[in-house]
Amino acid sequence: MAPEGIQQTRPGPPGELDRYLLNEGRHGRLYDVLGAHPLDDGTGRWGFAIWAPAATAVSVLHDANGWQPGADRLEAQASSGIWWGTVDGLQAGAAYKYAIDGPGGRREKADPVAFAGEVPPRTASRLSRLDHDWSDGDWMASRAGRQGRAAPVSIYEVHLGSWRRRPDGSFLAYDELAEPLLEHVTRLGFTHVELLPVMEHPFYGSWGYQTTGFFSPSARQGSPEQLMALIDALHQGGVGVILDWVPSHFATDAYALAELDGTHLYEHADPRRAIHPDWGSYEFNYGRHEVRSFLVSSACFWVDRYHADGLRVDGVASMLYLDYSRRAGEWDPNRFGGREDLDAIAFLQQMNDAVHDVAPGVLTIAEESTAWPGVTKPTRDGGLGFSLKWDMGWMHDTLAHLEREPVHRRWHYDELTFRALYANTEAYVLPLSHDEVVYGKGALATKMPGDDWQRRANLRLLFGYEWLLPGKKLLFMGGELATWREWHHEGQLEWSLLDHPLHQGVTRFVADCNRLYRDHPALHAGDLSPDGFAWVEAGARDDGILAWLRLAPDRSGPPVLAVCNLTPVVRRWRFGVPEEGRWVELLNGDAIEYGGSGVGNGGAADAAETSWGAWAATLELTCPPLAVLALAPAPRPVAGPAGGAGR
Repeated sequence: MAPEGIQQTRPGPPGELDRYLLNEGRHGRLYDVLGAHPLDDGTGRWGFAIWAPAATAVSVLHDANGWQPGADRLEAQASSGIWWGTVDGLQAGAAYKYAIDGPGGRREKADPVAFAGEVPPRTASRLSRLDHDWSDGDWMASRAGRQGRAAPVSIYEVHLGSWRRRPDGSFLAYDELAEPLLEHVTRLGFTHVELLPVMEHPFYGSWGYQTTGFFSPSARQGSPEQLMALIDALHQGGVGVILDWVPSHFATDAYALAELDGTHLYEHADPRRAIHPDWGSYEFNYGRHEVRSFLVSSACFWVDRYHADGLRVDGVASMLYLDYSRRAGEWDPNRFGGREDLDAIAFLQQMNDAVHDVAPGVLTIAEESTAWPGVTKPTRDGGLGFSLKWDMGWMHDTLAHLEREPVHRRWHYDELTFRALYANTEAYVLPLSHDEVVYGKGALATKMPGDDWQRRANLRLLFGYEWLLPGKKLLFMGGELATWREWHHEGQLEWSLLDHPLHQGVTRFVADCNRLYRDHPALHAGDLSPDGFAWVEAGARDDGILAWLRLAPDRSGPPVLAVCNLTPVVRRWRFGVPEEGRWVELLNGDAIEYGGSGVGNGGAADAAETSWGAWAATLELTCPPLAVLALAPAPRPVAGPAGGAGR
């Protein structure tokens, strides 16, 4: 369902249509109606609006009135539950809260639709005009084409607070991060960055996943305008920005959404459903119309006002099932007797339709860890409507396989081959995410077996395997450095590793994987198509050889042969390929410049015009140890005009 609502050019009391759409659950632009907005009449007057239907009185607290309840009262707007009023003499940046009288007494609350907040642990909201002069018109005009299903999408996942810090350990501001982040991402060839939640959160150790500010970026790293400047700079540099967004739960802190007006307004009243069993946070009541309006508006806000190119939606699986992490007796079935949360399903469909209507071409990406059908199917066909879905099964199976000693991998070959059975059931992202390198899990490099050389070789094997498979790519920061330490949100990445040639080799390999992925249509145009992949060798488990062809569905480029040697032994192997002639090495994970041993095929090999299995020609290759190869047919001479030689 497309978002509805009136964008008011001069904020005033919410109109009848806005009140109606809020109460119907169909308002997609509450950020134009609720919250604090300057009236721009020369008096420093601001309009304030909040939805608090059980309140008996609401007033604005701020420095100018000494934070006295009742000094600046709001008025109830008909029976909508909205309270609205004005306050004179305020400037952008001023701190404020609401005093809400209701069941159980008076509560002092931050604004649920505030555009900015104080630096935690302070909890007040701040007035903001969201002023930024955007200069990313070229990016915005070309965005839809850059993010289509046939486009190369390679995502660098970043936690801004621990990517890089000042020498004294303090946070860099959003706009201070723009230049170094853009330089690093473009040097490595990523098309997008994905930011762990930048929305305000009281506990830094939650990494933003325990949200309180659904319309405000964390003040720890600056103002809304500074975040806009970061996104603008990335866009001008040709890099898209995906924001993690968390509608699955919210922080229980007393100053925020919890029991906002003295009732269970945003959360469930049923204590069995109120608290998320895994995270100890409140679960949203998706069956309440106004809550749906609030969340849909939050999603649209980041796309509209911050020019976000995508939203990665956290915890989708926990939203879809009534019995998620609950035992028998701790949940009630839906009206059909099933375990599906019908309200959450309807909300996710509405949210996806709203975001795609606001900004066609924007990506919505589901972190969904079950086999729920149709996550990336359009809502008109009964799906949830997401653009992409994280392939969590691939992540777990692949890491489980490569963590094994090579001698044991032959017994677990299906951990790598199984994905082909379901690869086209959804539109997938292959994620090597933050969740795999925290809480004692170790860094990617330290998960790998063997000595330090073998660990780096296995890491390059992992990256090459990911980049040559169908699916969009995601790598969490630090993997490209072959860091030895698991991620910790206090501190920054081990940037000193880039002074070491062997770590530089891994970084260079990631950059070359991205270049190859971007430059060869066979490696991206068929990412989400069943015509983009064909097995060449999927049965050589005893020798640890795996090979497949990547194909551009419209044959807009030559095929690419991908070969993996999962053992530390050099293999000589024959492969069937679709055409005879010279095949050129595009990538060799064992190359000296990556820190490898230099085993390979001298840059090319010749395929004989002899059939091999289902293929028309045979290519014999030297397969380097613990490495990937990528090869493509050499360009053929173009014939000249009749009667003459080609140039």
